[in-house]
Amino acid sequence: MNVLALNSSPRGNGQSKTELMLDRLVTGLREAGAGVEIVHLRQKNVKNCIGCYTCWTKTPGLCLHQDDMTRELYPKWLAADLVVYATPLYHFTVNATLKAFIERTLPILQPFFEEHKGRTRHPLRQKMPAVVMLSVAGFPDDAVFEQLSSWANYVFRTSLAAEIYRAGAEMLTVPFFAQKANEILEATTRAGWELAESGTVAPDTLAAIGQPILLDRKQWFLMGNLMWKTCIAEGVTPREFNEKGLAPRPDSIETFLIIMSMGFNPQGAGDTKAVIQFDFSGEVEGSCHFRIENGGMAALPGVGDCPDLVIKTPFNVWLDIMAGRLDGQQAFMEQKYQVSGDVAILMQLKQLFSRLSSPGQYR
Repeated sequence: MNVLALNSSPRGNGQSKTELMLDRLVTGLREAGAGVEIVHLRQKNVKNCIGCYTCWTKTPGLCLHQDDMTRELYPKWLAADLVVYATPLYHFTVNATLKAFIERTLPILQPFFEEHKGRTRHPLRQKMPAVVMLSVAGFPDDAVFEQLSSWANYVFRTSLAAEIYRAGAEMLTVPFFAQKANEILEATTRAGWELAESGTVAPDTLAAIGQPILLDRKQWFLMGNLMWKTCIAEGVTPREFNEKGLAPRPDSIETFLIIMSMGFNPQGAGDTKAVIQFDFSGEVEGSCHFRIENGGMAALPGVGDCPDLVIKTPFNVWLDIMAGRLDGQQAFMEQKYQVSGDVAILMQLKQLFSRLSSPGQYR
């Protein structure tokens, strides 16, 4: 099988979830014996179709634009048995880069009209390759792909071999969801195998790819909104947020518990058995505690039973320590927060919560 995989994401440097999914699909295709070429459209010059119909009249089957599409990509597209259209979901359908490519495949059609199953169409000049539509979205709902799916089924019809959609894709690179992400990516690799062997993807494989990452929608919204609030407060884009190793900044005890739970490292905890309590003052007031035992942790609101370590701190002071804005040891020496109980546990916090992304936390 000769496969052309088109990545239309504008994002590189490990930022693109479209590329992440496409790479795993291509891995499966290649492992099953398919020959695959990946083309990153962001690196190509593909001009917009100008609707001149030169490819239908003066030079049948050949576009007048002399760019990468005419010279390189269109011949490869024609020669492919299967084309993977990989796109991030922008405005509920394919992005502009991929749409420009698809519109430039107009030369495959002849200008004449014919009726087929009650619909008007143009006859093909050459055989069209089979199509796989692959897309990712930030929204957690599968329904976000409904318009894209409807469009793909209308345009490609019998040529559409498979649709592979992944909602909530930004979570695929969050360490807390690593196990679930691995299941999804392994299923995507399996989809590549199945496409190479049978030309389609099994329903159970598609279900594994689309499985929920986070079942609690309230938590999803809280975490997503916190991330955006942090980006706005820090004056950074999501890419810069990741490059700087920032973590979403909690704005309540509830979100503090969620963030700390996501940052907990069972391997770092080892055989630690402890109850750690935070007593917050200032902008956010109240208490919460963490019970750590047998490599697991329970994050609970309120005062703990016989805590081994109690940290009394203004809420924003501790968040600044987590974000690396304050040196934790220096802040302690300056009495910006107080501790009672086993201070050795305080020294373990970085190890216990090492899955938080900020490089400066607890130092």
